[in-house]
Amino acid sequence: MPNQNEPKLISGNANLPLAKSIARRMSIHRGESLGLVDARVERFNDGEIFVEVFENVRGEDMFIIQPTSNPANDNLMELLIMADALRRSSASRITAVIPYFGYARQDRRTKARTPISAKLVANMLVEAGVERILTLDLHAAQIQGFFDIPVDNLYASPVFALDIKEKFAGSLDEVMVVSPDVGGVARARELAKRINAPLSIVDKRREKPGEVAEMTVIGDVTGKKCIIVDDMCDTAGTLCKAAEVLLEHGATEVHAYISHGVMSGPAVERVTNSVMKSLVLTDSIEPTDPVKNCPNIRILPTAPMFAQSIQNIWNGTSVSSLFETETLEPIYEGQFPA
Repeated sequence: MPNQNEPKLISGNANLPLAKSIARRMSIHRGESLGLVDARVERFNDGEIFVEVFENVRGEDMFIIQPTSNPANDNLMELLIMADALRRSSASRITAVIPYFGYARQDRRTKARTPISAKLVANMLVEAGVERILTLDLHAAQIQGFFDIPVDNLYASPVFALDIKEKFAGSLDEVMVVSPDVGGVARARELAKRINAPLSIVDKRREKPGEVAEMTVIGDVTGKKCIIVDDMCDTAGTLCKAAEVLLEHGATEVHAYISHGVMSGPAVERVTNSVMKSLVLTDSIEPTDPVKNCPNIRILPTAPMFAQSIQNIWNGTSVSSLFETETLEPIYEGQFPA
């Protein structure tokens, strides 16, 4: 049964522009103004986080919009404390909308005496009172199994496909999708199927952590416009090196589509000076000024997709329907002109 109450949105400080965009999109969907719940998320002088909700949320269907991006620990604690505040205020259901799920890279024990931090974060969210998770492009799909509550994992590839079809309208037959490593093949294959393009892989070998010693291209990229697709870009070292290797193997140009622009350290400088013609990121993580000002970086909006997903969760209809181009295209109408 659909919830009879109105959905209510609340946001922490991690990505306020995205939260406001989602609220605007939902206002359009519903034909009535829907703003963020009035609240304050502040810090005491010693850095402790304090949350106060100024509106009555008793019996309401609450959606907390908060990526756990840099600073990951602060943003995660904001999310947990907001959930606790809503639970103690008798909200009927609390859904955590986490556009970027931090700590997802630590999803297994790669060596002795290391944690599985993604599972720890899952436990903390549930303990804080979260009853459902809505996120985008988890680093590893099996993280959904860390939760004993429903998890809706959206995908950026349908949005990427719409953008690629518009940007490469006259030369789609020259496009080749490239996975930057063997682990990302499933993600790259999904995008390749959507745009009916061939698939290639860049196999990287490391001599020590954080340092790529050798890259090998699997597949013929000669004369192709290569599109590297991955779930996140952190320091951009591997991405920029992969672009160079692809050009050395005969690619005519290289672009990259990345779900989460972590963009830490020298990432922006590397992308600016790289051989890539463009790097396309979503706004799951709020872009910094250097990212916004970088001439070869573009940002794709996720608000239309998240707004429709929240609406579907609230009224009890399918979220997975948004994986289909026929469903997603009208939501992004005007964003990708024919």
